[in-house]
Amino acid sequence: MKLKKGSVTLLVALPLLLLAACGNGKSSSSNSNGVDKSNLAAKQVVNWTEKSELPSIDPSIATDQISFNVMNNTNEGLYRLGKNNKILPGIATKTKVSKDGKTYTFTLRKNAKWSNGDKVTAKDFVYSWQRINNPKTGSQYAYLYSGIKNADQIQAGKKPVSSLGIKADGNYKLTVTLEKAIPYFKLLMGFPSFFPQNQKVVEKYGDKYATQSKYQVYNGPFTLQGWTGTNNKWSLVKNKNYWDKKHVYLDKLNDQVVKDTQTGLNLFQGKQVDQTILSGTQVANMKSSKSFFLGREARNAYLEYNYKKIKALQNLDIRQAMSLAINRKQLVNNVLADGSTVPKGFVTDGLASNPKTGEDFAKEAYTGTGVNYDLTKAKKLWAKGLKAEGKKSVTYTLMADDTDAGKKAAEFLQSQLEKLPGLKISVQTIPYKTRLARSAKGQFQLVITLWGADFSDPISDLGLFTSDNSFNNGKWGNKEYDKLIDKANNADANNTQKRWEDMVKAEKILMNQQGNAPLYNGVVPQLINTKVKGYIYNTAGVPWNWKGVYVRNSPSLFRRLSQNSNCKQT
Repeated sequence: MKLKKGSVTLLVALPLLLLAACGNGKSSSSNSNGVDKSNLAAKQVVNWTEKSELPSIDPSIATDQISFNVMNNTNEGLYRLGKNNKILPGIATKTKVSKDGKTYTFTLRKNAKWSNGDKVTAKDFVYSWQRINNPKTGSQYAYLYSGIKNADQIQAGKKPVSSLGIKADGNYKLTVTLEKAIPYFKLLMGFPSFFPQNQKVVEKYGDKYATQSKYQVYNGPFTLQGWTGTNNKWSLVKNKNYWDKKHVYLDKLNDQVVKDTQTGLNLFQGKQVDQTILSGTQVANMKSSKSFFLGREARNAYLEYNYKKIKALQNLDIRQAMSLAINRKQLVNNVLADGSTVPKGFVTDGLASNPKTGEDFAKEAYTGTGVNYDLTKAKKLWAKGLKAEGKKSVTYTLMADDTDAGKKAAEFLQSQLEKLPGLKISVQTIPYKTRLARSAKGQFQLVITLWGADFSDPISDLGLFTSDNSFNNGKWGNKEYDKLIDKANNADANNTQKRWEDMVKAEKILMNQQGNAPLYNGVVPQLINTKVKGYIYNTAGVPWNWKGVYVRNSPSLFRRLSQNSNCKQT
């Protein structure tokens, strides 16, 4: 066989290149995160998708996962949360905790800046926390501050916001005073509702503040660009002022809303996006793909009843009948078919374990009531409930998200609930952002609500249904339940076992009284380009941390050859 001159040159050069590749590796450049810079692709851009619109970028107002994802990556609190919610350095470089666990003193880093060049100071935390607790702000997440000195009284309008237990001593020292020890306090410090805000910027933009990306400043790994408040595309761009920008590898993450999962799959297969969410049969078809990623979540989808507006829903027989009519196994296996599971109660599986026995909370608190399927019993309770209410038939509107999963779940519930004689269900699917707003205002009869735990503790779920909680949209109330949650938060806060028992009892009351009807424990099956590396995904709190994400370079011919050679002479 004849060889061209160029081929001979290649054959001569190849052994030399292989020898170079078998060196001690000192020529490769790595950083403390273990990312070899020679593995970075020339173009560090990732195209991501969301199933719904971005509702808010105001830490005082936001309540949803998509908003928190964006804020978690464009801003930063005292801590960042790494893999498995590990506490990592954020704006705080040092933390001192008093022996009684009630006083935290944070030393802040001096090289942290906002995207407009302003320094991030202790005063930014004081301002933000006071703004969130101010009743005039109307923050639904202010309840998370309970336990911080005077927070409850401030939210009730009984004390001035200036009395909140947070104090700035100069620019870089921050002291937080608690009324009681809070077991999960450090986890809260990595949650967006506790992030700082730039007072100058808030006051400059007034009513426009955080309504568009240009009316906000950022102190995190990325800045948000191109979001108008209503559009379905935006970008996270590397923040040149971020204190740890050397460990931010992406130049840009383009984000877009793709509600239809088939459209998303087509975009992924056409290499137009690097990530997309799957549903139904797509999961079974794609789960063997190297790109498949099953994002498990401490997230519960549940049917919420409006007790305040619909008198008949105050009847326990009516509520239990509706819950018993729902075949949850059929919902997760045949309708959603995405890996979601049947719930044991309101608190999701795997969120927390008994500190003494190690038993999972959901298993220990399980009663069967509130999540079982029994159509025969459901019909009996329904007839009894209607008779007590003096009705022969009722019609309710079921509100849900207009996402693929939202529509499927709503249609399934409609078919299940209408098996109860005299019950007519009208389905209303609306945009995610609209559903959140209407739910918060109590503008619904029945609604499929999604809730994800903000941190790995049952109280993050159970605290939702106290009589005065801002997220208790249906206004269910039970005095014994309220007392148990109060004990867990106060009297038994420092007694781990008693606190656990309080929460188990509360969960059982919530289910036995059908405060809501849990539907399924959610997951997010998706495809992620195998070249996208370094992402952190957590089941509780904010799912995504994109700070260390990078696009891996495709191995060169010579690198593949050198790897296959095992650096042995042949």
